[in-house]
Amino acid sequence: QVQLVESGGGLVQAGGSLRLSCAASGRAFSSYAMGWFSQAPGKEHEFVAAISRSGGRMNYADSVKGRFTISRDNAKDTVYLQMNSLKPEDTAVYYCAAVPLFMGSDYVPSRPGTYNYWGQGTQVTVSS
Repeated sequence: QVQLVESGGGLVQAGGSLRLSCAASGRAFSSYAMGWFSQAPGKEHEFVAAISRSGGRMNYADSVKGRFTISRDNAKDTVYLQMNSLKPEDTAVYYCAAVPLFMGSDYVPSRPGTYNYWGQGTQVTVSS
């Protein structure tokens, strides 16, 4: 089992940047693929980005390609989401999620139902 805690959200103007962090504790962090999801009021979880166990493979939603970058530091048990060129439509609560995968897997799942563990979320608000 793994516990996830997000941080780094806040209020930013359109065009600005934020860096979200998700710190993990519990079982070996490097055993998990990690994902970021957003949830706007009244909507379902929406895929943002995912990264494989090793960090060698990433997957992005079309809406954030070229603007957001997911990365991980397995020595620090942390996954990051660098968010640049933010838009008002990026406003949402952002959650990190984890799914354990077998050794050597480079799977980067995008479906929320694939993930077993979720953090509590961090609010990102982008003003126009």
